[in-house]
Amino acid sequence: MRLLTCILTLAGFAAGELSAADKKPLRALLITGGCCHDYATQKDLLKQGLEVRINVVVDHVHSPDKSTNPPLAIYGNADYAKGYDVVIHDECAAAQTDPKIIAGVLAPHRNGIPAVNLHCAMHSYRFGDFRKPVKPGAANAKWYEFIGLQSTGHGPKKPIAIAFEHNVPFITKGIKDWTTGNEELYNNVQVLPTSKVVARGTQGKSKAVVAWTNDYRGTRVFSTSIGHNNFTVADSRYLDFVARGLLWAVKREDAPIKKADK
Repeated sequence: MRLLTCILTLAGFAAGELSAADKKPLRALLITGGCCHDYATQKDLLKQGLEVRINVVVDHVHSPDKSTNPPLAIYGNADYAKGYDVVIHDECAAAQTDPKIIAGVLAPHRNGIPAVNLHCAMHSYRFGDFRKPVKPGAANAKWYEFIGLQSTGHGPKKPIAIAFEHNVPFITKGIKDWTTGNEELYNNVQVLPTSKVVARGTQGKSKAVVAWTNDYRGTRVFSTSIGHNNFTVADSRYLDFVARGLLWAVKREDAPIKKADK
């Protein structure tokens, strides 16, 4: 009997059925707060949605402040991501312009911690003449170089038709094109050469890249500008997409993904 158990166990490992389940949960730090969004609700939607799909524990750093410069607890602490496998930036901090604070926010990623960036993270930490294409290495280019794309604004809240491209096949595996409810289409000032397009969006006559990956000094970064409204963040298609982007970022494409209704 013991021999049969050992054989079955070894067979499971060979098939990759047990190895992923035996791994410790990933640890993700979700950062939320700032203007223009219902982060109090969305932080819970993201936590619950990701934890039900993949083997991850999501911790929050949240500020209820509704300004464009929320007093996030990570500011001034370059070690804020210590012990985490990935950081999810979902803050809206457009008026945080202090280069020292921005350097601190970037510090874990410069040291190899992967990232997932959602929606207004793309419009955070900007200063100088950011409405023009930033130059490589410029002081105000650092956040865009981390994200991999420069965006400065968005259109009206109307449905966006999302069309996926398969430049990063793991992220888009099994995901079909869909049209959102009312969402904001973020513009593209420039897509940096370190990025790969994952999805494009069409809103009326306007088109833009809405999801992409970036190679940030050898560190994986996944971003999507979709995710303004609660019904989008709660959408199973959105959560499936973000979950796959997170696993790609941490190089855990072998990990199982559970099906979830929402």
